[in-house]
Amino acid sequence: MTPTVAATRARGIATLALDAPATRNALSARLVRELAGALADCGKDPDVRAVVLTHTGTTFCAGADLKQPPDPAAFVGLLRLLLELPKPVVARVTGHVRAGGLGLLGACDLAIGGPEASFAFTEVRIGVAPAVISMPLLPRLDPRAAARHFLTGARFDAVEAACNGLLTEAADDVDAALEPVLDGLRRAAPGALAETKRLLTAKVLEIFDRDTTELTALSARLFASAEAREGMTAFLERRDPAWML
Repeated sequence: MTPTVAATRARGIATLALDAPATRNALSARLVRELAGALADCGKDPDVRAVVLTHTGTTFCAGADLKQPPDPAAFVGLLRLLLELPKPVVARVTGHVRAGGLGLLGACDLAIGGPEASFAFTEVRIGVAPAVISMPLLPRLDPRAAARHFLTGARFDAVEAACNGLLTEAADDVDAALEPVLDGLRRAAPGALAETKRLLTAKVLEIFDRDTTELTALSARLFASAEAREGMTAFLERRDPAWML
């Protein structure tokens, strides 16, 4: 089978591209497993200074694959791996990001988005909640912005995402904006980078230690609910759910 993650290397930077455009890079069990494996390989490679996480197609990640979803523990493990990786991870976003895909952005150390990017926490619109992804996201997001977007599921652009703390920067030319960031990472000592990242992610990992069990159970309960069955069926059938007023 064709891999769902494409990996390339250049001058100490490993680029991992989510490469399942037919499913809009949805978080399937296979994609989560292959991305985790590729990240783990980067973490062990002394020639990798940093990782760029990007995508093929017009969608960075559409959220969970509703037909072939990952095991919840595997998805939590992927988010934790991004946080614990001893190399900085930079998200390069030039497409749409929805639901669980936003959890990947929250777990990255830096994130740059372009004018084609759009974002939405669509969980409430299919009858669930952004439970697990709240762990890496809530420490980054402005609280009022988090409330607005978590509760409404409304779409927003890269400029608003940068203002809200989801992105490091909104740029007209994402690759041009990435150049000084990657140059800075190449100039940094590997051990110093690893220890500095540990400082930056320590509080978020404390949240994972404290809340993973509870939030994974909440997510499982909601996905098994009647509301979620209706919401996901409506989404797949391209119609409004029964609760729509």
